[in-house]
Amino acid sequence: RQKRVLRYVEEGNLLKLKSYLRKHPDTELNFQHGRKRRSPLHLACGLRNDAVLRLLLERGADALQRDRRGNTALHIAASRALKHYNDLVIPLQKYCPVAMDMPNYAGVTPQDLLEQMKAEQGSSQAKLDSESQWREKLLGECQDEFFEAYGHYDDESLGDGVDPEDFGQWADRIWREYHGKRRAEARRRVESEEQRVRRRRRPENTDAEAGRELQTRLEREHAEYVERAARKTEEVLRGRRRRYEERCAVALGSDGQEELGYADIPWPLPHGSVSDMVAVMLHGAERGDPAAFRRLLRRQQALWHPDKFTQRCGGRLREAERQRILDTVTALSQELNRLAQSVR
Repeated sequence: RQKRVLRYVEEGNLLKLKSYLRKHPDTELNFQHGRKRRSPLHLACGLRNDAVLRLLLERGADALQRDRRGNTALHIAASRALKHYNDLVIPLQKYCPVAMDMPNYAGVTPQDLLEQMKAEQGSSQAKLDSESQWREKLLGECQDEFFEAYGHYDDESLGDGVDPEDFGQWADRIWREYHGKRRAEARRRVESEEQRVRRRRRPENTDAEAGRELQTRLEREHAEYVERAARKTEEVLRGRRRRYEERCAVALGSDGQEELGYADIPWPLPHGSVSDMVAVMLHGAERGDPAAFRRLLRRQQALWHPDKFTQRCGGRLREAERQRILDTVTALSQELNRLAQSVR
């Protein structure tokens, strides 16, 4: 369990660590590992992971535990306080205020580290100020030297008749180039920031417009799908009707002599229900023209009437499948008669 906790802390994987500690609430978090004898809390401060740090503190990690040099986790956090003061030092200080005054084996407390860093920061600022004064003084000395030597070497340096720039022109040019680069750099930063803000900032109506566009596109795609499905169904039914009529002409003709099994009968839909077969028979007939519809219906009734079917094909039926064929023919005839009664 300790190795698992260490791995999650080193990876900075807050979700896995939180889930693991929730499943194993009795896991010890105040163990030490490695030559430096540091705890997971020390490791989280060293890796500058404030989220893992807060989780360990919530789970009972000891903020006063020392490593090999006597440093607490707050010592580690204070050494990185220049950039991570609010993330590391503040949570530890609130959780255990006593740790601010706890010295390590060298006698240094986290408060001493913070004050030392503040002093170093102030001295670096003073060093920058002194360096700026030195540069100004150096520039003044160079300018004095230039004016003292100005004109001593005119015969040698100006033999081509070209007037060289004086010190003031040179200084102005250097100043313009320097500040031009600074302005260009600042302009690039501003433009990149504006682009980033524009990418993140979305108009108020963008979501609504996107939702409407998505709804319109889905409706259009659904209508196209329904239309394609209808066309496909129409083509399938038309093909079945054509094959049905062709097979009827061949199999049920008066000149046929071959023996007929169930699969040889020209059923409109061999593996479908009786209503599906009738739908194939009558496909293409317009219900709006009652006379034409009744003519087609009577023709199918005559074709599948049990007595007429027996007279026409009864002697050719295979004996093992005879009853099954006649039952299906009877069911087709009854369905056609029911439909004819509803049309009347």
